[in-house]
Amino acid sequence: MLQDKHQGLTMTLSTPLLSPGIKRLVLVSVLVLGAAAIWTMTQDSKDSGEQKSIIADAPKTTVGAKTALTVMAITPQFVEWPRMLEANGNITAWQEAIISAEISNLRLIEVRVNVGDRVQKGQVLARISNDTVDAALSESRASVAEAEAMLAEARANGDRARQYQATGFLSAQHINQYLTAEKTALARLNAARARMQADQLRLAQTAVRAPDDGVISARTATVGSMTQPGQELFRLIRGSRLEWRAEVSAADLGRLKPGVTATLTAPNGARVQGRVRMVAPTVDPQTLNGLVYVDLPVAETGDALRAGTFARGEFELGRARTMSLPQSAVLLRDGFSYVFRLDDQNTVAQTKVAVGQRMGNQIEIVSGIAADTRVVASGAGFLADGDLVRVVDAPATASQNP
Repeated sequence: MLQDKHQGLTMTLSTPLLSPGIKRLVLVSVLVLGAAAIWTMTQDSKDSGEQKSIIADAPKTTVGAKTALTVMAITPQFVEWPRMLEANGNITAWQEAIISAEISNLRLIEVRVNVGDRVQKGQVLARISNDTVDAALSESRASVAEAEAMLAEARANGDRARQYQATGFLSAQHINQYLTAEKTALARLNAARARMQADQLRLAQTAVRAPDDGVISARTATVGSMTQPGQELFRLIRGSRLEWRAEVSAADLGRLKPGVTATLTAPNGARVQGRVRMVAPTVDPQTLNGLVYVDLPVAETGDALRAGTFARGEFELGRARTMSLPQSAVLLRDGFSYVFRLDDQNTVAQTKVAVGQRMGNQIEIVSGIAADTRVVASGAGFLADGDLVRVVDAPATASQNP
């Protein structure tokens, strides 16, 4: 190329049309351009060599390897846990007595208790007007007194008739009349006494009394209303006793017996203990659940539990040794539980496990991994099956039995 340029320059210089000054200028320009071209070619060759050297010295990486995360490796722990059976149910009254009026067509004149009041057996809860009943009782007492007087006279006549019966002073017909009159007077006295007792009972019914100790749970009695037999006035929780009616599946009913301890969690977070009193002998064919009746001590319920509320609880079925992992090591995906198992090359493998009950931040591992399996302690949600991780050992912690 330089030769061609020199030939062109020679041809240009030999041209008789150019002046000597122009010829010198052209010559200098050609020399400068040639030097610049040579320097550029030299730099391109140097850069190309350095780039090849950098590529050759670059470290080789594993094709397809993912970015490694730093995780802690742990193994399952064996702990002794109580075997618990969880259940839900409603709090109800052990027995609820319905207190109603026993007398009709009389006006309610006084109501002494309200909902939530604690009452004792025999305490007057309400009063019904007793004016007419009291008057009827006075009349029946007078009838009894009259009948007693007539009986006394009839007995005297009967005694004389029996004395004269052997002597023949009185005819047999008169003697029978006196004896019959005596029996009739006795019957009338008994009838009068029965009417007086009925009036006394009606008078007692004008005072509505508590049939047992307990708490008033409902009140419909209103001053001024007319009473009718069977009309509900109050509801009473007998003995202030409550019970938890827990719904348990048919498969678990056989595991519960009377006397088993149950622990309830009240809506306010309080923990209340009770004992199974009875297990229902039948199962609901629609829900396949049976009822378990749990007695709740009055001293422990207080204001924590109220009749009609919903409560969760659990039954203690004994203690057993089980394998557990922190909940952070167990990942829930698509309705199943998984852990990430570590192999010798620190590659994780997603493994399905069967889990049981939870205790604090620990979860029971029923099956799926062996006791000596290393798993990722936390951060499983950021991993995928086959990821390569950097493993550090978890700090040693002593297992604690609940």
